Amino acid sequence: MNHIATLTAAFLFAATLSAGAQATPAAAAAQPLQPGATAPNFTLPSQEDKPLSLSMYKGKWVVLYFYPKDQTQGCTIEAHNFQRDMAKYDAHKAVVLGVSMDTVASHQEWCAKDTFSFKLLADPEHKVVDQYEGGAAGKVAKRETFLINPQGKIVKTWMVSNVNTHSDEILAELDSQKH
Repeated sequence: MNHIATLTAAFLFAATLSAGAQATPAAAAAQPLQPGATAPNFTLPSQEDKPLSLSMYKGKWVVLYFYPKDQTQGCTIEAHNFQRDMAKYDAHKAVVLGVSMDTVASHQEWCAKDTFSFKLLADPEHKVVDQYEGGAAGKVAKRETFLINPQGKIVKTWMVSNVNTHSDEILAELDSQKH
């Protein structure tokens, strides 16, 4: 009986170690990207149904913002504030890229209705959402923003709590980056 108990305990211990070893990379992959990390390149279609890659914007500041859903109240306020401030982003040599898990057709409808001139990228398979945010919260992206410098490094991240002031926060950070 002791021999069986010892073997069972050894088996359970080995299984626990094995499961732990397998869980560690998955857990690490589920972590959102942090400041100092190189922003991973990606290619997604925009509302113009043209594929855009992050690498196309090398040498510029990139405001990569993730949002839950096209044409919802908070997302519309946030997008209109980015549109309102486009001249200020241009002055900083910054581009704004919005990413959601909506489709190209949804982005086209929203941009036509609300006349957004910046790019909205479609990620219905949430590959980029998962890569940047460490996994989607259900069927929508989290409201999170990554400020990427001209060298492709993440400078700052925000978990957005106030869509009314978020564009102002990003512009203040861009102002502070001038040396």
